Amino acid sequence: MAAMRSVLQSAAAAAVCLTLANCATAQDESLAWTPSEWFPERVVTFDEAPDIRIHVNEPTNADGRPTRVLVFATPNGNTLEQTLGCAPGGGRHWRYEIQHIAAQTRMLRSMLPGERIVLMVVEANGLSWPQWRATHDGANAIIAEKLAAWRERFGGADAKVTLAAHSGGGSLLWGVIEGSDALPDWLDRIAYLDANYSFDAALHDAKLRAWLDAPGDGRRLIVIAYDDREITFEGKKVVGPTGGTFRATERMHQAFAAAKPLVTATEEPFTRTVGWGGRFRSEVHANPENKILHTRLVGDMNGLVHAPLLGQTPAGWPGLKPPAAYGEWIQPEPY
Repeated sequence: MAAMRSVLQSAAAAAVCLTLANCATAQDESLAWTPSEWFPERVVTFDEAPDIRIHVNEPTNADGRPTRVLVFATPNGNTLEQTLGCAPGGGRHWRYEIQHIAAQTRMLRSMLPGERIVLMVVEANGLSWPQWRATHDGANAIIAEKLAAWRERFGGADAKVTLAAHSGGGSLLWGVIEGSDALPDWLDRIAYLDANYSFDAALHDAKLRAWLDAPGDGRRLIVIAYDDREITFEGKKVVGPTGGTFRATERMHQAFAAAKPLVTATEEPFTRTVGWGGRFRSEVHANPENKILHTRLVGDMNGLVHAPLLGQTPAGWPGLKPPAAYGEWIQPEPY
């Protein structure tokens, strides 16, 4: 990875010297893009009605590769900048160091060179997608329509989409599902990074199964969770008797198993459940020390790198485990 970083840094100056109009896949030149000081990419942050804030990070090298738009929904209480991450600094909030979605995306670009990955991080007003959905009329239809528009605007008509979220950001993913008559073919990867709290078989099961059953073998539904039933904070249980992602994942298993058999295997500390020929996969950490692993699954254990690699995992990838592998891709300063 260090060698790859050196190559990319050497290429960065040349890439930035290209006119931005030469970055040739569905870029929106009406926006005020800023070239990165550290990587061959450019970024822009803007507001969009109703009450959504968006950050886009796209590679500046235009070489004809197919584009993938990776849409990541911010978790509750986190800004775009904190979700994207940066190096620690004096007085800087600890949230900048726990997810590193930008650094993990840069690492993905190096590991999946066949695709041009455009990162979109989307923040809801109030820093809560559940609250945003609850306070906007027609929220689910709005989210589904916006996802299609974002794909066209920043990826183009042939782009594939990965939809991912951590924590309360999972509400945006459920909104897309509930707001769609059927999930679109161009959405080929959905990743819940300890974010599937609100799975409801009545609302989600049939649409997800129909999507998994569609022709082709590129689709993936990935769930990463941990046993959160007994964790405590300041002497109190964090989740209620029916809450948490462990129980939500069990509900998914029960719903899916009614349609097709699932295969479960344990490779401590994870229990992995697979179905649809690998299209569905859950990885649940047993949490034997009863710790709060909520954000560690994303940051320390490389969750955003791990999920998109399933089904195309490079040789030597250690899997969902610490330490964080993307350190060389972390930028020094926040956006």
